[in-house]
Amino acid sequence: MEGTTFSILMFVLGLVFGIIILLLANYFKNKKDENKALSIIESAKKEADIIKKEAVSEAKEEAFNLKQDMEAELKEKKNELKESENRIIQRENNIDRRDIALQNRENLLDERENNLVNAQKQVQEEKEKMEELKNEQLKELQRISKLSREEAHDLVMKRVEEDMEVEIATYIKEKENEANLEVNNRAKDMLVMCMQKYAADVTNEQTVSVITLPNDEMKGRIIGREGRNVRTIEAVTGVDLIIDDTPEAIVISSFDPMRREIARLTLEGLIKDGRIHPARIEELYDKMCAEVNQRIKEFGKEAIYELGISKMESELIDIIGKLNFRTSYGQNALKHSMEVAFISGIMAGELGENVNLAKRAGLLHDIGKAVDFEMEGSHVEIGAELARRFKEDDVVINAIESHHGDVEASCVISVLVGIADAISASRPGARNDSSENYFKRLEKLEEIGNSIKGVDKTYAMQAGRELRVIVKPEEVDDVTSFKVAKDIKDRIEKEMQYPGTIKVTVIRETRATEEAK
Repeated sequence: MEGTTFSILMFVLGLVFGIIILLLANYFKNKKDENKALSIIESAKKEADIIKKEAVSEAKEEAFNLKQDMEAELKEKKNELKESENRIIQRENNIDRRDIALQNRENLLDERENNLVNAQKQVQEEKEKMEELKNEQLKELQRISKLSREEAHDLVMKRVEEDMEVEIATYIKEKENEANLEVNNRAKDMLVMCMQKYAADVTNEQTVSVITLPNDEMKGRIIGREGRNVRTIEAVTGVDLIIDDTPEAIVISSFDPMRREIARLTLEGLIKDGRIHPARIEELYDKMCAEVNQRIKEFGKEAIYELGISKMESELIDIIGKLNFRTSYGQNALKHSMEVAFISGIMAGELGENVNLAKRAGLLHDIGKAVDFEMEGSHVEIGAELARRFKEDDVVINAIESHHGDVEASCVISVLVGIADAISASRPGARNDSSENYFKRLEKLEEIGNSIKGVDKTYAMQAGRELRVIVKPEEVDDVTSFKVAKDIKDRIEKEMQYPGTIKVTVIRETRATEEAK
């Protein structure tokens, strides 16, 4: 029991003693840390003082440098301001000098103006004196000559006109010869070059088509019982079938190329098919109409593609294609229009004009002929109306209206289209003309020549391409003969319509005849 108490007591004493030792260790450790912290704080204070002193020193140095820089900059600014002030003073001095010079000049101008006013007054006074003197002299002349001023003027002008008439005619003749020589040479060169660049074959459209039959038996089948097949074909197609004794051939006659072409295709289809009766004729005719309409579109597209024309309404392209089935004096209208377009484009290129616009105007110049049987009016009026409806350029419209002289040409391209149209129409073999129109043209030419004063006889030669005029030598001299030729030329251009050109030749001959006895 006592041993246990002692053990407990010793344990308590040891525990107390350990706690005391632990407390002492902690105290000394804290004391040491506190001394270390004080040492660090003291060291930090010293370093802070050093840094503070260095910062103050650097700040003072920087402030000093800034002060030096500011002083230098202020000095420089002062110098600049002084220089600017000097320049301004110098400019003001210059302005003052200019003001003085301008004032002096203004004074001189005022003085000159005064002098001019005085001079004008003097001139006016002298002019009035001269006018009075002139009137006095005129009165004296009128008194002496016993003629009024108007009568004297008319008399002088009449004498001058009589004296100058021959000289004026000679001058006009010389200038016309020079101009004609130059213009004709240049025009011939240009036209020949253009026609060489475009040299299309000339083909002549006929009014009949010949269908070759495999045998004469087919001719009887086409005629049909009591001629019903022939009557049906003629009634449906609108053409005339000429069936004569010619072996293995039938002739289709019509002045409408489109009807003739549809009839030809219908007959060829019937011959190939072998079934020939009214119902089949009508069926095949409808089919051929659709085929021809498709070919019309193709003709129009090929034409604008060959000419290089783009952006054209499809309906207008179809109308262009219809020209392939229209003729004028036997000339295919589409080929003629394409030829005019090519020649117009070439001439426009030579003259620096719009080539595409010239081609377009040339192609559309006869567009009215494609539908002139469907609408009232001339092909010129119809063509112009179509061009306006499809919103064509004003140049194209003017070319259509002016290519036959109905309207005055307002641009160069319109003139070129008219020239190209005449070239295409006047080419040898291009057109057929009736004998009646031919003789009427010759008679009109001779009538115009004979109606001129001083003309003795007139002869139309070379199919109306040349007019030879024989004048009376006692009434018309050599110089006046040129005036006669010009008058005849002007009347022909004004009163007649003709393809190509007409040469007017005036012949004056003096014959001296004596009879020896």
